[in-house]
Amino acid sequence: MSLTNVSRAMKRIILLITLAAPLMTSHAAFAQNEINVSKVGITAAPFLTIGVGSRALSMGGAFVATANDASALYWNPGGLAPLRHTELLFVHTRWIADTNFDFAGAVLPLGEAGAIGLSITSLTTGDMTVRTIERPEGTGELFSASDLAIALSYSRSLTDRFSIGVNVKYINQRIWHESASGFAIDLGTLFVTSFHGLRIGATLSNFGTDMRMEGKDLLVFYDIGNNDRVSSKIETQSWSLPLNFQFGLAMEIVRSERHRLTVAADALHPSDNTESVNLGGEYSLQEKFFLRGGYRDLFLRDGEQTFAIGGGLAMRFLGNVRWKFDYAYADFGRLENEQRFSVAVEF
Repeated sequence: MSLTNVSRAMKRIILLITLAAPLMTSHAAFAQNEINVSKVGITAAPFLTIGVGSRALSMGGAFVATANDASALYWNPGGLAPLRHTELLFVHTRWIADTNFDFAGAVLPLGEAGAIGLSITSLTTGDMTVRTIERPEGTGELFSASDLAIALSYSRSLTDRFSIGVNVKYINQRIWHESASGFAIDLGTLFVTSFHGLRIGATLSNFGTDMRMEGKDLLVFYDIGNNDRVSSKIETQSWSLPLNFQFGLAMEIVRSERHRLTVAADALHPSDNTESVNLGGEYSLQEKFFLRGGYRDLFLRDGEQTFAIGGGLAMRFLGNVRWKFDYAYADFGRLENEQRFSVAVEF
């Protein structure tokens, strides 16, 4: 592909991502203006909006324009192509309301052919007692709920400064005997400018099918007079996925052999909430010790998340394998706090 064609492709892709999100969320935005609500709770699979990786979370979620590790599988698939090492990432979090959030991802660089990745995200609850109006203390049965997303990723560099990526995701939600499934794609771009390494990232996430719960508990019986066992099916409503457009800037304001200081800012335009801004920074000492901090959901209406802090340690042992251990603490206001631990292996 010639440089002229690459330049044209870059412009088209950037234009597509920049224009698609406002167009696809215009209806929700119009509804917000009309009835002055924040649109929270109008989508299916909200677990897709839970950020991945302690590093990114401790930077306040301002990570779209950095995205230079395996967590790019979530934040920006366009950041996968520049990676030079195979990397595995594992995240376990005790999430809100006694739920468990888990993420596992793998990235495999393919040289000039780009990079591929695979990730699995789950949100699960423990067993809960089935209660009814007639038996408020429990029927003796137990139920649980779970969310699952499996994504295949591909990313490729079109030039030495510009890369694009895509995730293709299968999504499933289940509660007791009911479930819903859908498919979605994420599109991401990452551009490194010549101005002191300033990076520009953009993602369009969760563009896909609507989801609707179905299952045997939606079968009911009605009494029509001469027959009290006429079967019928309750039809639930379809809900769209939490579409989100995120645009970010990041750069190193200090870079030397021993020290690095990265600052970042992201702007978010979701379909199920108001617009907001995330800010964050990361200090690195010899790329071995890290301190991070950030503030998320600035200008978000009715948001609970505020500041986040964290740190990390990277070391080599067991041969030439690089291990990365990261921790994040995030304030959730009335929902108390969230603590996350991530482990990544690079080889």
